[in-house]
Amino acid sequence: MTTTLITGANKGLGYETARRLIEAGHTVWMAARDESRGRSAAESLGGMFVQLDVTNDASVAAAAAVVAANGGIDVLINNAGISGPFTPPTELTAEQATAVFDTNVVSIVRMTTAFVPLLRASAAPTIVNVTSGMGSFGFVHDPHHIESTIVAPLYQASKSAVTMLTVQYAKALPEMRVNAADPGYTATDFNHNNGTQTVTEGTDAIVELATRGGEGPTGTFINRDGVAPF
Repeated sequence: MTTTLITGANKGLGYETARRLIEAGHTVWMAARDESRGRSAAESLGGMFVQLDVTNDASVAAAAAVVAANGGIDVLINNAGISGPFTPPTELTAEQATAVFDTNVVSIVRMTTAFVPLLRASAAPTIVNVTSGMGSFGFVHDPHHIESTIVAPLYQASKSAVTMLTVQYAKALPEMRVNAADPGYTATDFNHNNGTQTVTEGTDAIVELATRGGEGPTGTFINRDGVAPF
C-alpha cells in the first residue's frame, strides 16, 4: 500500500489528485491550512486529514510528526501555492514578492527537509513538485504557447525556482525519484475557472509521477503530453 501526502489538498488540483490516488489504491494524507475545509475534504473522499501550513516551520514539523507516528509516507506531493497579486509589474512590492516565494518556493524546502527522513524509510520514495509551464523559459518564449502571452513576474519566477529546486533535490537525493509536474492551463479558482483543461486533465502529470512506484527518471519536468522544456 502506497501512502501519499498532498499539500493544499482541500480544493482544486490537490483535491482532484487526492481523489484519483485514493481511487488508485493509495492511502492519502490530505494536508490543508484550514482545518474545517481540510477535514471536510478528507471526509468526502475517504482520505486522512492533517493540518499543515506550508509557510510555518512549526506547523510543518508538527504534521511530519503526526504522519511519522502513523506509519510514514512513500510519496510527497508539494502542491500548495498561490498566484500572488494581479498587479502591474511596476507596482509590485517586496512584501508581495516575499509572500509568493515563501508559499511557492520556500515551502518546498520546509517540506523536503521535514519529510525526507520519513521518505528514506520507504522502498519507493517519491517527491512530486507541482510547478507550471508559466515558469518554463521554453514556453514563455514560444508564441504558440499561452504562457508567452502572460506577464506575471512573481508567480512565473517562483515556478522557475520550483523547477530548479526539483533538479537540485534530484541530484542531492539519488535514492529517490524527484520530479516536477506542470498541470497546464486548467480551470481552477487560480484563474477564475478560465482554464481550457478540466481539473482531471490538469492532474494527469501529477498522478503519473506519483504512481511510478519509485521507478523511472528523476530530475525531470513533465506535463500531460510528456517531457516539457525547462
